[in-house]
Amino acid sequence: MAIATKPRTAAQARERASSSFELWTWYFMRISGLLLVFLVLGHFTIVHLIGGGIDRVDFAFVSGRWSNPLWQVWDWLMLFLGLLHGTNGMKTIINEYVHRAGARVALKSTLYVLTLIFILLGTAVILTFDPNKGHSTVLQSLGLLK
Repeated sequence: MAIATKPRTAAQARERASSSFELWTWYFMRISGLLLVFLVLGHFTIVHLIGGGIDRVDFAFVSGRWSNPLWQVWDWLMLFLGLLHGTNGMKTIINEYVHRAGARVALKSTLYVLTLIFILLGTAVILTFDPNKGHSTVLQSLGLLK
């Protein structure tokens, strides 16, 4: 069964194509996706395959990794790019499938707030992790750990 659709006018096409934000999010999805492939495959190879595999991953292993700024940046980039990449994808899905404006605003607002919270908490944990105490000092000061 064919459905007839009304083609866009030239003005609508120009307006849609001239949205620089949408263009930048399109570029971001391609670049972040490519970076995530290397970051995640590198993480998987180093942590799960090389040097004894998954059996060696414990608190001491993570503490040793996070004592090196390279691994802190590596894990933070996976967190940051993964969350933003997923958020951008969910934004696209919401824009295409949620037709009521109020529901679209509510869903996207919730998505953005949760993304910000997860990025801030993940960043706090990675940057303030104290291997001597076994947890993040920021989470303890916020009362999230006892």
